[in-house]
Amino acid sequence: MPELKFSRTVDFSPEQMLRLVSDMGSYPAFVPNCSAMEVSAGHNGVCEARMHVQFGPVSQSYTSRVDINEEALSVHSKALDGPFSHLDSLWEFVPEGEGTRVKLSIDFEISNPLLAAVAEPAFADKQEEILEAFLAEANRRYG
Repeated sequence: MPELKFSRTVDFSPEQMLRLVSDMGSYPAFVPNCSAMEVSAGHNGVCEARMHVQFGPVSQSYTSRVDINEEALSVHSKALDGPFSHLDSLWEFVPEGEGTRVKLSIDFEISNPLLAAVAEPAFADKQEEILEAFLAEANRRYG
């Protein structure tokens, strides 16, 4: 099961970065390949979000349980369905100097072994592009 870890320092506050990642309804405007996002009303920081992704003619959707923890400055997401036998991501926003250390870890496995051989490396490569899209959106919103 591939596990990916990314870390970047940004000039924005942990609260700003938490707000950005928590604003799931805006993902189709800036997250690569995200064509639609449906977010259910939640309580105590927990909700369900259904992401629709489009890669050329191929589209796929999956639902995740999302836990937004304002106290811990983190967003944890766990896929409930879709092509993954396991998809678990954690955003953490750690105060660092005048800015924030943005940490993203993703642990995933695609359930179909034949599809996994091709799709897992492509999915892994795409995560860095997605992180960069969040950082660019932070610059647009807060810069």
